[in-house]
Amino acid sequence: MKNQFYTGVGSRNTPVEIQHFMTQIAFKLKSMDWTLRSGAAKGADTAFEMGAGTQKQIFLKEQATAQAMTIAENFHPAWNRCSDFAKRLHGRNAFQVLGIDLKTPSKFLLCWTPDACISHEQRTIRTGGTGTAISIAEFFGVKVFNLAIEFHRKRLETMCIGLNHFYQEEQEKTL
Repeated sequence: MKNQFYTGVGSRNTPVEIQHFMTQIAFKLKSMDWTLRSGAAKGADTAFEMGAGTQKQIFLKEQATAQAMTIAENFHPAWNRCSDFAKRLHGRNAFQVLGIDLKTPSKFLLCWTPDACISHEQRTIRTGGTGTAISIAEFFGVKVFNLAIEFHRKRLETMCIGLNHFYQEEQEKTL
């Protein structure tokens, strides 16, 4: 099967119960041969990484190229007010959605933001840095699922039925 990619990102302040669910989703997707793209931030990113195991591509701000930052600049509402550090973080978001070649979009983006944002138009200051990834995803036709939206959460819970018990057994093996 051809490698399939999804983006797993979100707020550093994602509620703990949502972080646990993100880990379960990533675990399930790993079992279905999906590869996570994320960014090593605390909260949502780390939760997705825990479930993805080694089946992941993690992008760091230090990897942000001029091309990646140009993409991010096109979607950030106040790029001129960002520090170099912030620009690199937003540039990293381009890789999370489009891959290291910036030409291979993820199939979908999973996230949690406090404002339940799923599009560039809905983006607010509360969306945080995840908003850049959401805006890039929308532009490139990548479906966005925000776990702050009950319908999205329920849809993913259906996918993960029966997973919780299996996941806990696997976690206990590693302890």
